[in-house]
This record gives sequence, structure tokens and C-alpha cells, in this order.
Amino acid sequence: MSVGDEHGARGEDGGYGGTGQTRTRLPDGAGDAYGGARRGGRSSSRSLVTVVGVVVLLIAAIAFANRGGGGSGSADDDGGGGKAGSAPTAPSGEQPVKSKAGGIPTGYAQDDQGAQSAAANYTVALGSDGMFNTAKRHEIVQTIADPGALDKLESGFDADYSAALLKKIGLDEDGGAPAGSTFVNRTLPVGTKVTSSSPDAATVEVWCNSLFGLTGDTSTKPVTNGWFTVTLKLNWASDDWKVLETSQKTGPTPVNGDNPVSGSDEIGKAVEEFGGFTYAR
Repeated sequence: MSVGDEHGARGEDGGYGGTGQTRTRLPDGAGDAYGGARRGGRSSSRSLVTVVGVVVLLIAAIAFANRGGGGSGSADDDGGGGKAGSAPTAPSGEQPVKSKAGGIPTGYAQDDQGAQSAAANYTVALGSDGMFNTAKRHEIVQTIADPGALDKLESGFDADYSAALLKKIGLDEDGGAPAGSTFVNRTLPVGTKVTSSSPDAATVEVWCNSLFGLTGDTSTKPVTNGWFTVTLKLNWASDDWKVLETSQKTGPTPVNGDNPVSGSDEIGKAVEEFGGFTYAR
């Protein structure tokens, strides 16, 4: 006997759709067109009742297995009476921050979760269009940098975002876009991973997707997306996680989908209308 769930076959667009129907297969020989005598209606009724009973038991077992925390401690708990472990990328549900400084979330918990939340939000700030304006860049770096690493980080980023780079991208000396265009530089964390940690230090990797370029019909730098991983070394200072060092490498990069490319105006409008998030681990 087998019960085959066919909730949504794979669609043409690569996702899962379909009718959500469930097919129930009766035991071998029940109505078999190729061998054996057809069983009487009473036997078929008993078989159908058996199948329905098995389905009910399976549903009950799945519901019990998927039941979350909150129950009383028992022999079926994780040994310590605590809630079941979460998937690696599942958010904890804890509030990630207590405050903001210069628009950047600050005030993280002194633990691995707090370090990951800090790393994700600091990566967003460091991957924003504000980094192309000197005053805004200094404000961002001063907010997230460890006091002992501030001068090194600030001078390093100043060198990275040079006048030559701005000109190459098509921006003016203040990081502004040409008239009729919108400059897009947005970083979107996908997940975080702690590679080392102690009560006062942590190294966190942040896997990211990004949008970068200029909208506008005359733009030679259209908005594209990319994938990269940022590594941040963090130190606990002034009751918060602060950045000591940053580095970046390409990927992991998935295969591009078959989505049609949107027009420049649609991209520019979306960037202006859709705000970002405060990221929590």
C-alpha cells in the first residue's frame, strides 16, 4: 500500500504549482485490470477504510512531529526540555537591536546571534549608495568602526571610493547621479555564518546579493545584480559590536533565472519606493 502526495507538480517557471490534489492508491489487486478476480464490494470497502485510517494516522504523526516548542518537558523533548532546534537560516524571533545611530541599527546582544545581526546590518550600510559621498561615508564608518580601527578603516574606504572611481561609474564628485538618472547601490544579505567567536570577538561571514548601476535611457552602466560574501571581524566595544576589519570575495553565485529584464524606469521607481529592512539573525 502506498499513499502518494502530489501537492503541486513543478511548473514551467521552475516553481511549485498545480492543483494540490492527493492521489490514493488502493492495495494491489483491488480493481486490477490485468490479473486476478475483482474483489467484492465489501472487501473494497474494508480496504478503503484501511487506507483512510492510515492517512489519518500519517497526518496525526506529521502534525505531532512538526509541533513547535511551548509544550511541557517530556520524554519526547530535546533532553533539556527546551524548544526544538531551528533550521540554520531561520530567524530566532529575538529583537535584533535596541536603537539606531545615523540610520544604522545599533545596540546588539553580546552573543553569536547579536554578532550576526550586527554583521548583516553593517554590511548593508557599507554596501549602500551613501558610501559614495564623503560626508555620509565618514558617518557610516564612524558609527560602526571599533575606535582602535577607525582611522585605518576610514582611510581605506576613502582610497576605495576615489574621485577616479566616481567618474568611471558616472557620478559627480559628491556621488550624485546625472540628471534624469538614479544611482542604485543596494546590498541584500541572504544569510550569515559565525566562523569564530568569543565573548568579546567574532568573525562573521555574510552572503549577499546586490543591485548596482545607473538607471536612465542614456546610462552605460545599467543596474545589474551580483553575488558575494563579506567577512567582518567584530570586537565588543562601548557595549556594542564594532568592526575591526572587512574583506570580500565573489559568490556563491546561483544560476540566473528566466525572469524578463525590467525597464530602467521601473527599476528606478522600485528602488525609490521599496525601503530596506533591519536584519536579524
